[in-house]
Parts: sequence; structure tokens; C-alpha cells
Amino acid sequence: MAENGMKDRILEASLLHVPFDGWSEATFRAAIADTGVASALARALFPRGGVDLALAYHARGDAEMVAKLAETDLAALRFRDRIVKAVRTRLEVADKELVRRGTTLFALPQHALDGAKAVWGSADAIWTAVGDTSTDINWYTKRATLTAVYGSTVLYWLGDDSSGNTATWEFLDRRIEGVMRFEKLKASVAGNPLGKALINGPLRIFDKIRAPRQADDMPGREAI
Repeated sequence: MAENGMKDRILEASLLHVPFDGWSEATFRAAIADTGVASALARALFPRGGVDLALAYHARGDAEMVAKLAETDLAALRFRDRIVKAVRTRLEVADKELVRRGTTLFALPQHALDGAKAVWGSADAIWTAVGDTSTDINWYTKRATLTAVYGSTVLYWLGDDSSGNTATWEFLDRRIEGVMRFEKLKASVAGNPLGKALINGPLRIFDKIRAPRQADDMPGREAI
């Protein structure tokens, strides 16, 4: 069986244990036992056990979101609505209890960076899927802003007991409005004389910043 097939088998087996044991070494060992994959091979695929399983689950969610969005006519939507659709889709493909356990794991100081990179990766996947083509400083600011929105929406969603998560979708709408206002503010600054002076003067250094062209160069992608 190919490496990816084995990884999928172990990850899938782990999902039954995460609600009870979290993304832990116990879950990892149980998944190995369930699949019959050699322990050494499983460790090679997931060197850090439960942590790498959690990151693999997160990456699977990003991939499922992208696949679902590819089936959607995003061009018919306003840009803000594309982002709302993407974030909502990302949450809808996730299991709340598995995400809750992941949030607990990545709240630990030794794993906080992994969690931050994973959320950044989701923000990047969303902007790319909705058609963002920025290559300068905007590439970073858009992803940084959406990372904050996505992270806060996930936390709200985890505590949401409203029917159909309607409270979460209302919360998301409000947060996305803030993102859009920020983007409009940037555009207005660039369009006025003072803004142009800043861009052509002190801020010209940002012209040298370009979005990474390779996935391995992208902040956060190495953890996804």
C-alpha cells in the first residue's frame, strides 16, 4: 500500500479514539493496533504521534474544503460572500469534538506554534480558493487578518449550541464585514495623496515583499 494510503488508514482509525483519549499517544497506539500497520512504519509516517495525527486531520479538512469549493460557482458571489462560503464550508467538513480536542492540544505551549501554522494554512487555502492573486504585502495582510477571523470563529463555533449553528454564521458575517472594511480602508489610503506619498516613500520597502511561490516557503504550510 502506498504511503498516503497507510497514513489515511491510521488517521481514519484514530478518529474513533480521539473523543475519548484526545490527539494523544494513546490514540496513536490504538490506531496502530486497529490497522495492523507496523509500529516503526507508523512512527515514520507520524513521528510525533498524536500531534502529527491532529495536523493531518486539519490538512484533510483544508483539502475537503478546497474540493467542495471547486464544485461551487464562486464567480457568481461577491468577494465577501466567497470568503464566508469558504470559512463556513471549512467548519462544516469538520467534526466539532475532534476540533475541540485539537484546540486543547494546540493550546499547550509546546504545540502552540503548530496550531498557529495550521490556522495560517487554512487562511491561505481559503484566500487561494476564492481567487486571491495578490503577491505583495497584501498577500500577508489578507492571510493574517483572515487567520484572526477564522480562529475566533472556530472558538465561537465550538461553544455554539444554536440550531444549525446559526449563531456562528451570524458571528462570521460580522467578522467578515470587519475584514472588508479593512480592505476598503487600505484601498482608500492607497488612493489619496498622503497614502500615495507613503507608498512611494517610506512604505516602498514592501514592494520587495512577494508571496512565496513554493508551498515549502509559505508560513505555516510546513505544518499542514
